[in-house]
Amino acid sequence: MKEFLEYVARSLVDSPDAVRVEVEESGDEVDLTLFVDESDMGRVIGRDGRIANAIRSLLRVMGTRDGRHVELEIVGNE
Repeated sequence: MKEFLEYVARSLVDSPDAVRVEVEESGDEVDLTLFVDESDMGRVIGRDGRIANAIRSLLRVMGTRDGRHVELEIVGNE
């Protein structure tokens, strides 16, 4: 999941070197935090959050296959 999220995020942004993903797992819960450059926040979130919601949907499907609940938070690097 981490590799998938990094790949998608790097494909969307202008500063792919600033993309970083942190994973916290506890039981069947997986919390992913995506860090991107402040100037790329709009590209990753998309108009009305459509891109972010699409990424979250794909991650949830991947998690459901493994019997896990996945949450994604998108944070801007300063």
